[in-house]
Amino acid sequence: MLELRPNCECCDRDLPPASRDAMICTFECTFCADCAGEVFGGICPNCGGELVRRPIRPAAKLANNPASTERVLREGADCADRRAA
Repeated sequence: MLELRPNCECCDRDLPPASRDAMICTFECTFCADCAGEVFGGICPNCGGELVRRPIRPAAKLANNPASTERVLREGADCADRRAA
């Protein structure tokens, strides 16, 4: 089951479970659509995999299968600059 991480690892933007702007790779690295496209060109900077839109878990399933609350942040100047903006 996907973790549904709560934020963009680059700019730290909130990405709630129903967000259509969340992009993930096969390792569940999570980025907002803006960072995925503008900063990384659709390729995960962590593993080199393709970033695709994260599926939305039906709200009724979130009660027993909640999204993660652990925020993950990527190191590096490319993302530090976006968080400072």
